[in-house]
Amino acid sequence: MSSGSHGHTEDELRYVRRRYLSADAARAIAIQNANATFSARSTELWGQGSTAVASDSTHVRAYDQNLFTEWHSRYGGRGVLIYWHVEKKSLAIHSQLINCTASEVAAVIEGAMRHGTTMDVEANYTDSHGQSEIGFGITRLLNFDLLPRIKRINKVKLYRLVAGEPDAYPQLTPALTRPIRWGLIAQQYDQMIKYVTAIRTRTASTEAILRRFTCSASHPTYAAMLEVGRAQKTIFVVRYLRLRDLQREIEEGLNVMESSNGANSVIAYGKGGEIASNRRDEQEMFVLCLRILQSALVYVNTLMLQGILAEPEWDSLLTPADRRGLTPLFWSHVRPYGEVNLDMDTRLDLDAVKLPGPRVPTEDADQQSSERA
Repeated sequence: MSSGSHGHTEDELRYVRRRYLSADAARAIAIQNANATFSARSTELWGQGSTAVASDSTHVRAYDQNLFTEWHSRYGGRGVLIYWHVEKKSLAIHSQLINCTASEVAAVIEGAMRHGTTMDVEANYTDSHGQSEIGFGITRLLNFDLLPRIKRINKVKLYRLVAGEPDAYPQLTPALTRPIRWGLIAQQYDQMIKYVTAIRTRTASTEAILRRFTCSASHPTYAAMLEVGRAQKTIFVVRYLRLRDLQREIEEGLNVMESSNGANSVIAYGKGGEIASNRRDEQEMFVLCLRILQSALVYVNTLMLQGILAEPEWDSLLTPADRRGLTPLFWSHVRPYGEVNLDMDTRLDLDAVKLPGPRVPTEDADQQSSERA
């Protein structure tokens, strides 16, 4: 450290890490960073707040001598998965450490329901790996839209609305399959709501419920949820094929997700980006600290861009296309290597922002959400 900075030894930093930085504290910091960014954003520059997030997993190599570390066939190596939820302006609102065999459907639902920020998630973009019929069913019952990019969409079958009308849609005949079993949905409706309420109130995790269902694939409630999912997926595919704007929206959301992964590869440069611990709690802390760093980067960049672009000369220079292309996720000014000098007596020259408190759902809001489900 330079003479004008507060010097701290490595042992002192490690003590502060052990004494004060817990998983709960790190999670609270990341949520506060996200809420501060939402509060600071200029609607004139960034537009109205979004209600959609993109989600995807990132494979991180980890030490082999760990029961949690598994071989992943898609990524071709041992490690763990970090599952991210990133909103349209590149801010990560949720992260979670999952193993390679975990259900991505459960991870999608967990992030959309448990992010803890002030954002209201109404839609979730995913790649093909994050969607399934059961995923469509549960997200519909939880009252948010699953919007995937489906590979080989030309092979997807559309379910018929009712039985007994085989010639109702002659041009769609090759793509149509059997009718939806509405009777099964009506019969199991109360049970489906019970399971969805358990997810919403954290009485049971989505992963545990899905594991229970997959162990007994003939479970009638699971079969009913699949029927809901088939109906919802049919509606989505028809919308997707008709609406070019929806196709662009999903593609843009997933592109933001890819950009976020690129930023993480720069920030998590130490040890080749590998998690250098076999302990589960240390791996979770790695994920949370990575999320803190990226959310802090987006927060500072947002304020810097707003400060610069508030100058009058930019009004005539920025076109609508330029404004649509603005992103607060850039890192050319970040120095990941070398000595970092911290001066705790000075602050960045950024406008003060009122930080909102943590999101606390009301009983009325929970009741309304349950009624909509």
